[in-house]
Amino acid sequence: MMGAIAIVPLLGCAGMAIDFARAMELKAQLQNAADAAVVGAIAEKSAGVAQAINMPQDGPVPLSEAEAEALFEAQMDAGNALYDPEAADDLKIDTVNASIRKSGKDINAELTYQATLKTSFLRIIGKESISVSGKATATYQSQSFMDFYMLLDNTPSMGVAATPTDVDNMIKATAKVSDSGSRNCAFACHIVSEKGVINTNSNYFVARNNGITIRIDVVAKAVAALTLEAERTQSYSNQFRMAAYTFGETAVDVKLLKVAALTADLTKVKAGTDKIKLMSIPYQGYNNDQQTSFDNALTKIDAEIGTPGNGTSSASPEKIVFFVSDGVGDSYKPKGCTKKLTGTRCQEPIDITYCQTLKDRGIKIAVLYTTYLPLPNNSWYNSWIKPFQSEIGTRMQACASPGFYFEVSPTEGIEAAMKTLFNKVVRSPRLTS
Repeated sequence: MMGAIAIVPLLGCAGMAIDFARAMELKAQLQNAADAAVVGAIAEKSAGVAQAINMPQDGPVPLSEAEAEALFEAQMDAGNALYDPEAADDLKIDTVNASIRKSGKDINAELTYQATLKTSFLRIIGKESISVSGKATATYQSQSFMDFYMLLDNTPSMGVAATPTDVDNMIKATAKVSDSGSRNCAFACHIVSEKGVINTNSNYFVARNNGITIRIDVVAKAVAALTLEAERTQSYSNQFRMAAYTFGETAVDVKLLKVAALTADLTKVKAGTDKIKLMSIPYQGYNNDQQTSFDNALTKIDAEIGTPGNGTSSASPEKIVFFVSDGVGDSYKPKGCTKKLTGTRCQEPIDITYCQTLKDRGIKIAVLYTTYLPLPNNSWYNSWIKPFQSEIGTRMQACASPGFYFEVSPTEGIEAAMKTLFNKVVRSPRLTS
């Protein structure tokens, strides 16, 4: 008799653990669905955001509200094993209410939900159901405080002529020069001896003397313009800070070159762009041309960046690496190379392992991929780069944080592309709870 009496509370306790575990699982699923719904409803390409942008004054955004509720329902359909909207035996979604409002530059989204989960074991002690509720909020065009770390590839491959026309002109110009270092070449190699003696006959000066623009020149000009865009865009004093780095000044001593230290005085960053130059080499083929180590550059930029914040104040800025490169690594890497080696030389599209290390810390990566130009008349290109040409952009996109990738071809404007990517970063939706 005593056992029969005791079995009821024992079953009740065991049932409580099971039912509450199910309720906690449901809560997590509901919250994930709510988070996805509010972010999706105010995504850059959403119909609701388009409606809000065209609204003459502040107020509710009906299209976004409908989108949020539909997205919540879709997330629950796809990801919740407990939820069968037709049978609804165990779970019932009681209410879902979305409120999206335009307020100045911000579009604020909120979604609240309440659901009832039928119990299994707690019914023994008279508890028929458990109620679960919560909310998610997000903001589009939120006035986040952000620190940008410009990581600019200035290795010899960025000495390629900037446009197809420049490539043709460079090939013709180097064909005429007897001591250019490499004839019929589209690359403007900057040769400076280990003693600092500049070879004025190198392809770098061939480009300069013939008015040929090389890619690193365009990048430097674009960074200078970006500082003005940041000044124009910021809504608060010191909202954006910037630092700028290249992969190094010389191939003899490869290390990050700090072009401008992290500062809210963007005029200093603009002035520092004069230091963005092509990495020099002491002679053609120096160190077997192993000057482009993304692994090394990303590891070193990681060490420069403090703990990321949530962007709500100048004391807690988000951290963003703004990475500009043509995406082809060429370095000493006897182990771990993703493509075939030439001895210990590794030529490969970027190894995204080192990008992931940054992202795992909560650092965002914005990638501007300056399309690597095919060079069909170059035997080195045909043997080593052409086989993975199609993978370069894919790897660069995988390096970027979701939504923060932009490819710009030589016939397009790098300056405009950099501004577009910057504005995409600063206006991206941000979960606020």
